[in-house]
Amino acid sequence: MDARTPLPRGAPQDLHFLALGGAGEIGMNLNLYGYRGRWLMVDLGVTFGDDETPGVDVIMPDIAFIEERRDALAGLVLTHAHEDHIGAVQYLWPRLQCPVYATPFTAALLRRKLADTGLADLPITVIPMEGAFSVGPFDLELITLTHSIPEPNAVVIRTGQGTILHTGDWKLDPDPLVGPVADEAALKALGEEGVLALIGDSTNALREGEAGSEGEVRGALLSLAQRCKHRVAVACFASNVARLQTLVDVAEATDRHIALVGRSLWRIVGAARETGYLDRDQKFLDDREAAWLPRDRVLLVCTGSQGEPRAALPRIARGAHPQVTLEAGDACIFSSRIIPGNEKPIARLHDDLIKRGVEVLTERDHFVHVSGHPCRDELVRMYQWVRPQLAIPVHGEHRHLVAHAELARSCQVPDALVIGNGDLVRLAPGKAEIVAQVPFGRLALEGEALLPLEGPSMRTRQRIANHGAVVATLVLHGDGRTAAPAQVAAPGLYDPETDGPELQALSRAATAALDRLSARDRRDDAAVEAAVTTAIRRYVREGRGKRPTTSVHLVRV
Repeated sequence: MDARTPLPRGAPQDLHFLALGGAGEIGMNLNLYGYRGRWLMVDLGVTFGDDETPGVDVIMPDIAFIEERRDALAGLVLTHAHEDHIGAVQYLWPRLQCPVYATPFTAALLRRKLADTGLADLPITVIPMEGAFSVGPFDLELITLTHSIPEPNAVVIRTGQGTILHTGDWKLDPDPLVGPVADEAALKALGEEGVLALIGDSTNALREGEAGSEGEVRGALLSLAQRCKHRVAVACFASNVARLQTLVDVAEATDRHIALVGRSLWRIVGAARETGYLDRDQKFLDDREAAWLPRDRVLLVCTGSQGEPRAALPRIARGAHPQVTLEAGDACIFSSRIIPGNEKPIARLHDDLIKRGVEVLTERDHFVHVSGHPCRDELVRMYQWVRPQLAIPVHGEHRHLVAHAELARSCQVPDALVIGNGDLVRLAPGKAEIVAQVPFGRLALEGEALLPLEGPSMRTRQRIANHGAVVATLVLHGDGRTAAPAQVAAPGLYDPETDGPELQALSRAATAALDRLSARDRRDDAAVEAAVTTAIRRYVREGRGKRPTTSVHLVRV
């Protein structure tokens, strides 16, 4: 990207929307609104690595576009405290240095995360629920919704060109257990006022009906726990405080002690106690204390429901946890859904547990989870209340966005626009349209460094993961004569203990390529490296069908 990416010319009063993450994907949300020369950011989240990103655990949006304009960035508003909405703040805020706005629970959880990266003093302006405030030229108001974490907020963004409702993540839960129900009256009043655009959650746009209520899950989990005779482990999203309160009640009703296994659970509990969503006197055991309890007296709440290899439950399933074990006759309840893209690691986790004789109970066969996102009936109700002139679906894969847009049109929304990351949309004046393509990308967290996911180092890593690598060392005299036999290593392709003959053949192929060169070319390092690289790649391609990353180390003596 150039030092400052030019934008299309337009009047200073034009109102724009731009997603740099979360449009066409689930996770990594980053939304920008531009008006009167200033920008408002809504959410700054992460997503997580998978089989296509070897060695990468955390991925976040490339913020180069707004970093170039950080003097015009009026502030960052966080809709709620899920990782895909706040998880990148601790890594990217130092590049932005903008004011941050959040409700009490989100602020409490964010401060705990920031303490891990030395940003404990980052200023956060705490906005009360239903609060109204201004950020630059944007007049904002929060509307309470329900979700699978405390304090989910829709953000009303009022400008001279019209009003936008940015829903964040939401559903309509009549019995959320923790926190109030959605503020239907405020949404209807907003609809009466007039809404230019609704920019909203599409995760369940393909699912009929409603997401379901947290209150309904409580009885089902109690019934399952009552039939379990030995240890009960429950895997759930750490941020679901209502589910955690349910498990407290289930443990008490079944005469079990509740234990938390996983660091993020303790962080959530601290934030929930601080903001009044959990009783400060509620006793939770840690994993060391739980290890001493009789098998029929413990209920373990574990992180790792999505198969994250370093989380608590996958480590327990592999027998790698230092304190907690599960064995034949124990039960593991997955009180969570499978997030798209996590099917393989979750299947491996289930297999590891079943190999140990653990009974695995999931949403496929039992009522153990409700989604935090609106299904089609809830989307219809939202459009009936708000009645926007335009719908822009976000927070979903492309198929979800298309389904959401079609649903919005069926609800008599005059216009619906399906976009992707990097599409700069002029919302007003005039008909909404994509007016430019803004460069966007992803950053991978490597230790304390952030590297472009599409950059050369990551591409090389992916190539090695798929095709292996070959390193050839050649020792030549200055005139090109061979001083020692070629040495070849091929990690990920040939095992020295079992594939010795093939490694020797690979070495001979490298030597033969060298022998075919003229005396002049043998004195040219570039010519030697090119010839040997070509010979090695041809041999591996013909023998193994792979195209390895190849390095030739040439030593002159």
